[in-house]
This record gives sequence, C-alpha cells and structure tokens, in this order.
Amino acid sequence: MPFVVVLVALGIELSPANFLVTGTFLTAMPAVAALTMGPKGILSVAALALVTDLMSPAYDQAYYSNLVSLFLVSLASVTMSNAVRTRRQSELDQVRRIAMAAQEAILRPVPARLGPVRAASMYLAAETGAQIGGDLYEAVQTRYGVRLIVGDVRGKGLPAVRAAAAVLSAFRVTAQYEEELSEVMNHCAAALRQERAVPGAVDQETLLEGFVTALVAQVSDTPEVQVVNRGHPPPLVLRQGKVHALMPPSPLPPLGLEDLCPGPPVKAESYPFAPGDRLLLHTDGVIEARNPDNNDFFALPEAMEAVHTCTPHEFLEQLHRGLIRHTAGRLADDAAMLLVYRPNEEAGNQQSAQLPSPE
Repeated sequence: MPFVVVLVALGIELSPANFLVTGTFLTAMPAVAALTMGPKGILSVAALALVTDLMSPAYDQAYYSNLVSLFLVSLASVTMSNAVRTRRQSELDQVRRIAMAAQEAILRPVPARLGPVRAASMYLAAETGAQIGGDLYEAVQTRYGVRLIVGDVRGKGLPAVRAAAAVLSAFRVTAQYEEELSEVMNHCAAALRQERAVPGAVDQETLLEGFVTALVAQVSDTPEVQVVNRGHPPPLVLRQGKVHALMPPSPLPPLGLEDLCPGPPVKAESYPFAPGDRLLLHTDGVIEARNPDNNDFFALPEAMEAVHTCTPHEFLEQLHRGLIRHTAGRLADDAAMLLVYRPNEEAGNQQSAQLPSPE
C-alpha cells in the first residue's frame, strides 16, 4: 500500500492536477511501511516519497517542512523496525532453544556404536524451523541385542508429538526386559491406547482416524535381523551393492487400528543380515518425496546403491543431499532415517594382517 500511495502522488505531480498537496500523505508512508516491511522496504518508500516531493512545483515553507518531516518519520520508522525485528529474533531464538530441548528429550541422538553394529540417524522436518514432528526413531542396546524402532504418526501438531513420545517411552522401557520382540511392539500399542484414552489428549478426528505405523527390529551377534512391521514401509538392506526390501509375509495393521483392522497374531520375522550389510529404517516422508518438475517419487533403493562405502553418518549425509536435490529443498512431509551397519570384522582383520609390521 505505501508504494501505491506514493505512485499515486507521483502521478498527481506529473499531471495538470499538481496543484494538489501530496506532501502530507507522503510523510506518513514510511511509518505505514514499518508495519509490514523491514529497513530496506522503509528506505525504499522514503526514497520514492522524497523523489516525488522534489518534483513538486511549490517551493514554500510547507514544502521544506514536509521534507524535514519525511526525514524524521523515516528515521523513526527504521529505528522502530529494527527494535521490533530484534525482539522477534530474540523470541524466535527462545522458541528454537525450547524446540531443541524437546527434540533431545523425544528424539535422542543415536550412539555411533551399539554392540556389534554401528548406527546413525537423521530427522528432516518439512516445516521450516521445526525440530520435531510425528516421525520417531530410537536404537538401544539390550541383553537380547540392539533393538531399533522407527515410526510415523498420522497427523501433525502436539497430538502427533504426544503420540510419538508415548510410543518411544514404551519402547525404551520394554526393549530392556521383554524377550520377545513382538511383545515390545504390543507394549507400544498399549501405550498409544492409553495416551488416546486421556480425556482431551486428542481431538475427535484423531481419535477416530489416528494411527501410528511402526517397525521394530533386533540385531544380535547372529547374522540375521528380526523385524516386526505394523503397517510401516519395509526396511532396506544394502548387500554387495544391491538393495533388498524386507517385505513382511503378511501385512499387519498400524498401531491404533487393531480393532478396526484385525490382522494375524504379531510375530517377528527373521531376515539375513551378514557382516558388511547396511540396514536402513525410514519413514514414508523419504520414499514419497516428489520432484517438483516431473512429480516423480524419490528412488531410495537406487540412491542407496549409488552411495560409496563410508561411515553410517556419511552414508545418511549423501542420502540427505540426494533427497534435497530431488525435492529442490521443499519436503512435503517429515522424513526420518535410521541406518545400522554390521562391520565386516574378518575383512578388517585381513587388511590389518597385510600391513607391514614396523621394524
């Protein structure tokens, strides 16, 4: 609006109606610009208003008063805009610190070494500046082996965060003492039901249609991985340069839909996971990421096969860069990835044996 008013005043000054006084309106435009613009916008409006004032044919006392007033109002507007921006930045920094604390409480960093495997995790929020959302993951070392979980809560906002926290809390506790992996998943489902049963915890839509897709896995000293999949995208194993999806033999309903979609009894399935293999657990925000040009999905298996041998953290970093390039930096959904790598100890020992011994 300030630019429109100044342009209208400029048109008046260039027309036969230049006897009309426009200086009073021009003086107020920097203050109006300060309501929605930063210092650059304010100074642009002030400069355009000054040019318009200089084109006025009336050089009387009011003319010079308008110039002085325009200068003072512009200076005050820039000062006020900087003060407001500083205060908003301080508030934003405080919100980010709170979000970081919440993220560390809900989504803790995965240790780089867990028993027989190495691990790394990555969380990408679709909303700019967000730190947490409905995606969840965790990896813990237990007496039964390394146990992992990845999940995706339907919905957004605080109800999704609370649901993710409930499932993660149940997993962290029961993963330590439940021998059967299927029982760990059952406890996660029970924790979600308890969370939804709290009056006012979720709205009616979430109560009727909300659910959580989840997958728990266990990696022990044996060359296999056990998986319980409740409606989640299957994990991918990179073996000798080729990716294999660990498809469940029979689909199971997500957490929260047990009554509406009864399935077969939950049990763990075993798959080969030999030394040198990499296991990637991910959410649908990764495989459903679209390219804005041709609307194609992100080819995660091909992206994994294209990654050169590196540490788990570097592996995820390369996948991250490929995902950002594919989506042009605009994710439509949160994305989480959890990578587990079983080192080839025998190959490492052979390489060490081939090194010349120091004299």
